[in-house]
Amino acid sequence: MAKVFFHPLSQGHSVNDTSVAAQKLLEILVESEKISFAPKVPLKVHFGEMGNQTFIRSENFEGIIDYLKRQNIESCYIETNVLYLGQRANRTNHLKTAIEHGFTQLPIEIADGEVGEEFSQVKIDGKQFKTCLIASGFKDYKQLIVLAHFKGHMLAGFGGAIKQLAMGCASRGGKMAQHQSAKPFIIPFFCKNCGACKRVCPADAITVGKWSRINQKKCLGCAACLGICKSSAIHTNYLRFFMLGNFTARLAEYAFSAQLRKKNLYLNFGIDITEGCDCEFRKMVPFLPDIGIFASVDPVAIDQACLDKMDMVTGKKVFKRGRETLDFAEKLGMGMKKYDLITV
Repeated sequence: MAKVFFHPLSQGHSVNDTSVAAQKLLEILVESEKISFAPKVPLKVHFGEMGNQTFIRSENFEGIIDYLKRQNIESCYIETNVLYLGQRANRTNHLKTAIEHGFTQLPIEIADGEVGEEFSQVKIDGKQFKTCLIASGFKDYKQLIVLAHFKGHMLAGFGGAIKQLAMGCASRGGKMAQHQSAKPFIIPFFCKNCGACKRVCPADAITVGKWSRINQKKCLGCAACLGICKSSAIHTNYLRFFMLGNFTARLAEYAFSAQLRKKNLYLNFGIDITEGCDCEFRKMVPFLPDIGIFASVDPVAIDQACLDKMDMVTGKKVFKRGRETLDFAEKLGMGMKKYDLITV
């Protein structure tokens, strides 16, 4: 049975309280699980979209950063570009957003390149995928500390450790694949023939001209073209997402591929719990009181523990949709839904 450590937070707690609690949980987790750190351990985070105010801010990670420094462990923040058009769609603007949101204590790595073009193919034996496109920046790391904000999500139902692995570690093409619209297309009438998409295409699949087009047989689905197009001429068929289903199964398989052969540590922050994701460009109001922080080496158990704790606090099932993601992840061997909750 997996161990999940839990540190409750009282209402009105300060950022320093959160930071101290996170550090304490990390220390206990390391001691309990007899964890040996790699020489460099990145912090997998979410920098928050512009206009969003409820993402987990960097001040909450100060205790974790200080702990790693005392252990002489090198670290950095690591993240990937988003699929949709926005401030975090390319590395240049993504870095600006991260710095503006206060993520300045550590160096920052955008793991999938300027526009999502840098990826590694990870082979798995899944029902949805045989190959997953994971951002290449994760390839050489044997260990991550995955810091997830536990909150709602429009498509996944909820977001925690599993989603932070699946969407958070995938390249842009990997994100598209999970949405089942893996190959983009060009609307010629919008195309300005600038050639930017052709220059970044690693498969030489794009023809630019009077009838600009993407060769679907050559296309790898990396979506670098989508990230660099300034004229909104390149799109994906999002209708396929609703027609084909199985989104939670695809999410689980990508999460599995992202953590494969890594000895990760997971901390879920059950604070500022909103119904929407930190990717949303708007101010949101938390709909639950702050609960606390969870820590485990098991991504399935930690997400299940968060759901169970929220259900207990509210007296009803919170985030009803998407719970089958944990069933899929358990069957893949990522972890187990049964756990021992240890309050500290």
